[in-house]
Amino acid sequence: MSRNTAVDPRRPFAHLDQTPLDDFEASHSLVIVANRLPVVRSDDGSWSKSPGGLVSAVYPVLVERGGAWVGWSGVTGQDFDAFELDGLRMEPVALDAEEHDFYYSGFSNRTLWPLYHDAVRTPEYHRRWMRQYVRVNRRFARRAASIVATGGTVWVHDYHLHLVPAMLRALRPDVRIGFFLHIPFPPQDLFAQLPWRSELLKGTLGADVVGMQIPRDAEKFLLTAERFTEAEYVEGALDYEGRRVDVRAFPISIDVDAIESIASDEETEMRVAEHRARLGVDTKVLMGIDRLDYTKGIDVRLRAFQELLRAGELDPETCVFIQSVVPTRARIDEYADLRSRVEELVGQINGEFGQVGRPVVHYLRRNHDVHELVSLYRLADVMMVTPFQDGMNLVAKEYVASRIDDDGVLVLSEFSGAAQELTQALIVNPHDLDGLQQAVARAVSMPNDEMKGRMAAMRAHLESYDVNRWATAFLDALEVDG
Repeated sequence: MSRNTAVDPRRPFAHLDQTPLDDFEASHSLVIVANRLPVVRSDDGSWSKSPGGLVSAVYPVLVERGGAWVGWSGVTGQDFDAFELDGLRMEPVALDAEEHDFYYSGFSNRTLWPLYHDAVRTPEYHRRWMRQYVRVNRRFARRAASIVATGGTVWVHDYHLHLVPAMLRALRPDVRIGFFLHIPFPPQDLFAQLPWRSELLKGTLGADVVGMQIPRDAEKFLLTAERFTEAEYVEGALDYEGRRVDVRAFPISIDVDAIESIASDEETEMRVAEHRARLGVDTKVLMGIDRLDYTKGIDVRLRAFQELLRAGELDPETCVFIQSVVPTRARIDEYADLRSRVEELVGQINGEFGQVGRPVVHYLRRNHDVHELVSLYRLADVMMVTPFQDGMNLVAKEYVASRIDDDGVLVLSEFSGAAQELTQALIVNPHDLDGLQQAVARAVSMPNDEMKGRMAAMRAHLESYDVNRWATAFLDALEVDG
């Protein structure tokens, strides 16, 4: 793996266009670039499709259209050859342990992630992290540039790869480039803290189309780009270096047909029945399903549940809470601390209200395959999605899609992108513990007619705007704007 030890983070694109490409194939008309490949490697060396929000949203589109995916394999210190899966070309990008620590754990997830989520945790700014971020982004850009067909399309995803669009444009000015940010974009004055604010913006402005989850984030990016770069707002877009850069909202969605199909199959019905038999047929099931992340408000919803039990508004004999968390970024201190707090709170609630053989909170810390995930969605009478800040939140949409009988209640944070669309949910402010408790109590006792009316309206919206329409809208914008 080659390194350029002289990388200057304030000149991330310097001399890039003067470096020739090796093994130039130019064979794929559509190339997806993301931090991770949509695969996991088993002990026997085989590859299989991985879970995750980005994968579930983008993978079906790529399978339908054909193309290649550039991303890290998930294994540090190994350089894997390209391979095929489901008819798609997988192009692994190698990372060593230091690059992963500084580019991913450091700059991506201890600088940008908290900064973009309203600084719920204090961002850290380290030059050595940024230098590795530049190096790794260059490696991704070069790999994409080496395989995209002449006049083809490259779709770059998320905050890990802000610099790739401009780097790619320097190498392949003939291709169309899109960038989509899956997480929120911060307000101007918060983004201004970033020492490399102009560099990240200029990197992103290498794209022809920049997509955000909601209109408010698109507006924030437009204003921030005008403030910290030479971009000018002209006729509904940004004029930057003589090019038009279209910035707009493309709310991400899900494969509604696939979720509905799994929700209605016999295997799922059997799993739900088995869960119900263990919990009690008439038991009210409240649920949260999240990555174990401090932005998700997991501890807040557990505290709300605890206080409702203490107040006697919920009966531990007739209701349970299932909290499932997917382990993530375990080596970062903030995530280890969150896990400790959540598990301590689960223990407190069960110690106070549980009985022998019957905990009132069921805590699961694992990944679920899609069939088990949908069976949990079907099991939940009340789904609590309470992030402090979230670009979209596909759990909310998957829960709605799974409710094929139009039952169930969604309690949804107003600070999630999904709240802009799923307006028939019970919208809450997760910082308001009293308001959250009121919403949960209302959800548990909601009349059937109101419940079905709300859920039917949300399901109708999702069916009209699924993942294929999302991807088609973005890719069409790239073609039209060309």
